[in-house]
Amino acid sequence: MPTVLRFDGLRVVIYPNDHRPAHVHVIGADGEAVFKLNGPSGPPELRESLGFRPAELNRITSALTGALPQLLQAWREIHGDDETAT
Repeated sequence: MPTVLRFDGLRVVIYPNDHRPAHVHVIGADGEAVFKLNGPSGPPELRESLGFRPAELNRITSALTGALPQLLQAWREIHGDDETAT
């Protein structure tokens, strides 16, 4: 599972054998969340979360929004296609 971004002790990963639409898994000591990227214009949208508090999810959403072009490029590189829309 390639880590495509790190921030605030969290890892953002994209699983190579994962499904569409484009999304990332955010993994930290307190839990895991999955965000649809909603590219190319965003914003990322929470799909599910286990263990993160609402304030943490807001912070994560903000960080993912700021890195959206990088995350969409990583999705394309890992999955070998241009399917980034929902």
